[in-house]
Amino acid sequence: MSKPKFRYLCRECAHESAKWVGRCPSCKAWNSIEEEAVDDRPVKRAAPSLSIDDRPVRLPDVPASGGGEVRVRTGLGELDNVLGGGLVAGSLVLVGGDPGVGKSTLLLMAADRFGKRGLDVLYVSGEESVRQIHLRAKRLGVEGERVHLLAHTDMTHIDKIARELNPAVIVIDSVQTVHVPHVGSIPGSITQVREVAHAAMVLAKSTGISILLVGHVTKSGDLAGPKVLEHVVDTVLHFEGDDRSSLRVLRAVKNRFGPAGELGVFEMVEDGLAEVPDASARLLRERDEGAPGTAVVCTTEGSRALLAEVQALVGRPSPATPARTCIGIDRNRVLMLAAILGKVGLAVHDRDLFVNAAGGVRLEEPAVDLGIVAAAASALLDRPLDPRTALFGELGLVGEVRAVPHARLRAREAARHGFRRLVVPAGADVGDVGIDVVRVRTVRDVLDALGLGRS
Repeated sequence: MSKPKFRYLCRECAHESAKWVGRCPSCKAWNSIEEEAVDDRPVKRAAPSLSIDDRPVRLPDVPASGGGEVRVRTGLGELDNVLGGGLVAGSLVLVGGDPGVGKSTLLLMAADRFGKRGLDVLYVSGEESVRQIHLRAKRLGVEGERVHLLAHTDMTHIDKIARELNPAVIVIDSVQTVHVPHVGSIPGSITQVREVAHAAMVLAKSTGISILLVGHVTKSGDLAGPKVLEHVVDTVLHFEGDDRSSLRVLRAVKNRFGPAGELGVFEMVEDGLAEVPDASARLLRERDEGAPGTAVVCTTEGSRALLAEVQALVGRPSPATPARTCIGIDRNRVLMLAAILGKVGLAVHDRDLFVNAAGGVRLEEPAVDLGIVAAAASALLDRPLDPRTALFGELGLVGEVRAVPHARLRAREAARHGFRRLVVPAGADVGDVGIDVVRVRTVRDVLDALGLGRS
């Protein structure tokens, strides 16, 4: 028996190395090289084609296919919003998330909604049997009259069944369990994931079938498989959730047919996932309005405005190295804002500082700077803020307040939820929203407007 051969591939960029190394020579990622067995047996296969006619076509001569892109609404409003208005025919969508967050539940519910709209759906599972899927569908109340189940892991067989059935939508759960027979490596390997994604892309583009791929997430929070997987697909959706919260957030990381960054909010209930159309009200529902260390910020996710609560806790002075713990907020940004507070006489360099985005959301844009500063100052001074005041704005290193985009959208969302006062950058154009608008230029102005200035 011949000695087995191995190669070493980077899961981030698919760079091939002759031996294992700690750092990828191409993308410079650490500990990303994985060993993979090589099958040297020659395999004949036909090169797939994306179109019937392989000849080039002039741009003006391309048929419009009915006047533009064809979108099919799923019936789940939050999912449609994240997709940019619905699922585009012939698109390839990757849905990633942690195990148990609800990816399969979400897509099974979406498949049922497609079926109720008169569309055939092929639901392929490499992780569950047909009976197991049926039991889960029964628990969710999914009828699935036009949902066809297939428990298989051979991509060639899946392609054959899909072309015979010709459904409108295919769900493959998951891309890590499906394999292409002519590739010698095991399912879930870098090469197999890439080949399966390519085969799914060819199937989608050549038939006009929309395909939803489910992808697992690694311990580091990245989609398993090489980064090239995200380049192959048209849309990448991340389904996020916390074990301690019933809220689930669906976020569009990439979308060729709509704006990236769109957000959809769901809540895990006994009979499946329930949509949360008014995410601001849900996130502020459990807020303790009279407690120090809490502030409401106006943030945006794609084209959607969102009100979220920022909480801060400041400990007593201690000679030990102070803790800096951030949940849902960039830690480096919190460190910068803590230094800015120190310049105006509210030093926290010798105190523990904990900052949390309540409700399990992630607040990543700089517009939440004013909310973080307000919450930290309120916790340090032990003075609660006015519960009907909201804030947004970015802080520079010298303490200046900078304008942020979508000011009118943020202001309208604050007014819609009954806030009476809005602290905004001096140059923000919020329009006429019917509430008191306080314009600030520096971090000192922010603290004075909130009653947290030096007395």
